[in-house]
Amino acid sequence: MAQHTVSCVRLTNIVFYAHHGVLKEEHTVGAKYEVDAELLFDFTDAAQNDDISKTVDYGAVYRKIRDALTHKRYFLIESVAYKIAHGLLDDFPVLDKVSIKVRKRNPPVDGICDYAEADYSVSRA
Repeated sequence: MAQHTVSCVRLTNIVFYAHHGVLKEEHTVGAKYEVDAELLFDFTDAAQNDDISKTVDYGAVYRKIRDALTHKRYFLIESVAYKIAHGLLDDFPVLDKVSIKVRKRNPPVDGICDYAEADYSVSRA
């Protein structure tokens, strides 16, 4: 009987300084953002054969996330998470599902808050 496995590669707490937000000041001053990427696919062949061509290039994933976060300004971290997730799924055909968390440190709320977080997942049809 054929087996179907699902494996996951995670890049956790990727940190950038960027200029996103609803308030004008956020676009001027900027803030610290953190991203977690969860990449689901079957990496059995890569693991069995120790073959990098059968898995995901972490450096390329990192650059894609960096570019999405730093090359355009967004009002919403929800938009950032959406853009990253769809971009990764488009650029890496090996991926079955992508989950992205984007955290904005010290969001502008009337009180103490460590971070605001948007969590977005998308799968191939």
